[in-house]
Amino acid sequence: MIRVLIADDHKVVRQGLRLFLRMDPDIEIVGEAANGAEAVELARQLMPDVVLMDILMPVMDGIAATAAIRKELPEIEVLGLTSVLEEKTIVEIMRAGAIGYLLKDLDGEELCRSLRAAAAGQVQLAPSALTHLMHELHGQSQVEKLTGREKQVLQLLGQGQSNKQIARSLHLREETVKTHVSNILHKLGVQSRTQAVLYAMRNGLMPAP
Repeated sequence: MIRVLIADDHKVVRQGLRLFLRMDPDIEIVGEAANGAEAVELARQLMPDVVLMDILMPVMDGIAATAAIRKELPEIEVLGLTSVLEEKTIVEIMRAGAIGYLLKDLDGEELCRSLRAAAAGQVQLAPSALTHLMHELHGQSQVEKLTGREKQVLQLLGQGQSNKQIARSLHLREETVKTHVSNILHKLGVQSRTQAVLYAMRNGLMPAP
């Protein structure tokens, strides 16, 4: 089961998401938050696999809440779900550590698929958000700092593989893969797997969608 916490300040949105996601036998809604501060507190209490995070919320917005959760509870993934498509907002929540950025106009099947992928550590980006993020990384290239093995790991990250899948692909221990991922983030000067994947795209290690 994938344990999901919904964070959105609109009650009708939370109810709609809950009703739909309940139809998926692999997803369990463990709680709802009406603002970012509640999301952080409930994340501490409930330890979900994924927080489905709105961006514009009172008390504490989704960007600040994402940063707090990822700093304190790095094992919890945060998936942004919003109607906002602004470059500044996209870049900020990715820098805060979100594993993905989805728009509320996506269909239900795609949302469920994205939740499964996020729980497995796979980056999820709406195509329009990807365009903005690629623009943000214009002119930046630190891939030459990576070892051959780190480039292999980065390429597999770019293909959407989780740490466990990468370990199987390269015949490594999962702990070793985690170390490689940490080294990649440090060498590239980024805070999230999402940004590392964008580097992979920009430097030809994988095709952009």
